[in-house]
Amino acid sequence: MDNPVSYHNQTGDREDGKLPIVVPYAVLAKPEAPAPVPYRNLDRAIRAAVARVTGGMSPHSATETMQDWFLHLSRSPGRQLELMERAQNNAARVMAYAMGTWSNELDPEAAPFSPKAHDHRFADPAWNKPPFNLWKQGFLAVQDWWDHATDDIRGLRKQDADRAKFQVRQMLDLVSPSNFPWTNPEIIETTMRQRGQNLIDGSRHFAEDLMQTLTQEHKPAPEGFTIGTDLACTPGKVVFRNDLFELIQYAPQTGKTHPEPVLFVPAWIMKYYILDLSPENSMVKYLVQQGFTVFMISWCNPTADQAELSLEDYRRRGVLAAIDAINEIVPDRKIHANGYCLGGTLLAIAAATMARDGDNRLASITLMAAQVDFAEAGELLLFVDESQVAFVEDMMWDQGYLDRPQMTRAFASIRAEDLIYTRAVNRYFLGKKDLPSDILVWNGDTTRMPARMHSEYLRGLFLENRLSAGRFAVEGRVIALKDIDLPMFVIATEQDHIAPWRSVYKTRLFTDCDLTFLLTKGGHNGGILSEPGHRGRHYRISHRESGALYVGPDRWLPDTSPVPGSWWPAYAAWLARQSGRKTKPPAMGTKRNDLLDDAPGTYVHQT
Repeated sequence: MDNPVSYHNQTGDREDGKLPIVVPYAVLAKPEAPAPVPYRNLDRAIRAAVARVTGGMSPHSATETMQDWFLHLSRSPGRQLELMERAQNNAARVMAYAMGTWSNELDPEAAPFSPKAHDHRFADPAWNKPPFNLWKQGFLAVQDWWDHATDDIRGLRKQDADRAKFQVRQMLDLVSPSNFPWTNPEIIETTMRQRGQNLIDGSRHFAEDLMQTLTQEHKPAPEGFTIGTDLACTPGKVVFRNDLFELIQYAPQTGKTHPEPVLFVPAWIMKYYILDLSPENSMVKYLVQQGFTVFMISWCNPTADQAELSLEDYRRRGVLAAIDAINEIVPDRKIHANGYCLGGTLLAIAAATMARDGDNRLASITLMAAQVDFAEAGELLLFVDESQVAFVEDMMWDQGYLDRPQMTRAFASIRAEDLIYTRAVNRYFLGKKDLPSDILVWNGDTTRMPARMHSEYLRGLFLENRLSAGRFAVEGRVIALKDIDLPMFVIATEQDHIAPWRSVYKTRLFTDCDLTFLLTKGGHNGGILSEPGHRGRHYRISHRESGALYVGPDRWLPDTSPVPGSWWPAYAAWLARQSGRKTKPPAMGTKRNDLLDDAPGTYVHQT
C-alpha cells in the first residue's frame, strides 16, 4: 500500500551512490541540508546554465518526445500511408487553388485551408491576393499535415503526442511567411508608404527590448497606469505585514456592510491587483460598493534569500496568518475566503486542513479559475515531467527562485503565434509601439517564486497530483477535500489554457458540499474581469446540493443555458445569501495594531 504522506525529495544525491533519502516535508519545519557532493553539484550547475538558455525546457525531454513519436510512427505502416495520402491531398488542393488564382476564376471563399480561431497573423486582406495567398495556403497546408501527423498513435503516450504537436508547432511558427518582411504584404505596404521609417522605428524598438532582456531592468509603468493612482487605487489601509505578505483592508463605501468579511487569496505568481485593476473593472471596488468588507493578501516578491520558503509557509504564515489578523479586526465573524488561480489551490488546501482540524472560522469558499486536480491541467502539462521538473529545480537551486522571464517564456510559447511572433512583427517590422492597457501593464509586472515552494508545488500537485488522490499531507496528516462542509462557489472560464474549465469543473467530483458552479466567457484573466456593462459577456450557472450525484461536464454544458451579462452580480447575490444582515462597518485595523500604510502598500512595488 502506498504511503499517503506527501513527500519532499531532498536535493542532492548520496555519496555512496544509493537512492537519496526521502522524508515527509510536511513533518519537518525544514529538511536537513544534504551533505555536499561536489561532483553532482557540478552537474547541477551545468544543467542550470543550460536551463537559463532554454528557458527551463529540458533538451532531453524534447528529444525523448520526438524520438518516441518517430519510433511509434516508424512501426505503423498504415499510419504512414494515411499521412502520404493526406500530403498528396493537401498538395493537390493548394495546386488547384493556385490554378484558380492565376486564371482569375478564384472564389474568395474557396481557400482550402483557414487559420485557427486564435491565429491573427493572416488577418490583413492583402493575404488573400497573389502571391501572398499561395504562401499562406502552403504554410497552412503544412501545418494541417503536421497537426494530423502528431495526433495520437496507438501505443504512444498522450503526453508525448501532445508535446510532439507543441514542439512542431513552435518550429512551424518560426518559419511562418508572416514573420519575414519579403513575404508579408502588410510589412511591404507599410514600408513603401512610410519610406522605411517603420523599419527605423522597429530597429529602435528591437534595441530597447534587447537591452531590457539583457539587463532585466523593470520597466516603469507608462503614463496613466501608475500603481496606487490609476491601478490598484481602491482606498484602503495595510493592517498587517510579515515577511511573506501584506494584508490590505479596503475602506467601506456604504453606510452598512455585511458582518462577514471577504478575504482574497491571489496567486503568488502574479501581483494581486488583477483583482483591483482600474476603477471601472475592479472586482474589489465592486464588492465594496455592494456592502462587503474586503481584505486582500498582497504577496511579497521573493528574493534568493527567501529560497527556502515552502508551500507550508504560504499556508500557515500566509492564509492562516491573514485569517488570524482579520479575526482581531472583525471578531466573532466567519470569513468568506476567495482564492484565485494558484491562490485557490492553496485556499483549498488550507480549507481542507481547517475542516480536518475542526477550525470553523470560514463562512464560504470561492475558487476562481483554480484547480484541485491536475490530471487535465491543459497545456501547462507540456512542461511537467520528471526531466522538466528536475531541470527547473536545478535552475532554481542555482539562483534561489524561478524568475520572471523564465515563466513569461513558458506562458507565451503556448500561444507563440500571437504572443511572440505577431507582437514581434508589429513592433520590429511595422514600427508600432505597444499600446498600453491596464491588463498588459499588470501582465508585465510579474513576480518570482521561491525555489522550495515551487518545487513542492510542481512535484506534489502537478507531477504527482496528490491533493485529489488523497495523498497530500499537512503537518504529517493527510487532508481530504471531501471534509470541506461549507458553501462553495467555483468559477471557470471558457477559453482558459492555464486552468481549463473541465479541469476546474472536477472540483465537483472531489467535494460533497453545497456547490455552485459558474462558467463564464473569456480566458484565465479576461473571464474573471467581467464587470457589469462589459460587452458580449455571458455565463452559465448551476447549483448542486450537498451529497447530490455527480454530473459530468459534457452532460452539464448542454443542459445549462447561457445567461447574458456579467457574472459579478450573481456572485455578489450568492455572497449576500451566505451573509448576515448589514450592520455598521467595522473599524479599519485594530487598536493594538496601528495602520501601517495606505493601500496598495509596499510589497506591490517590489521588483
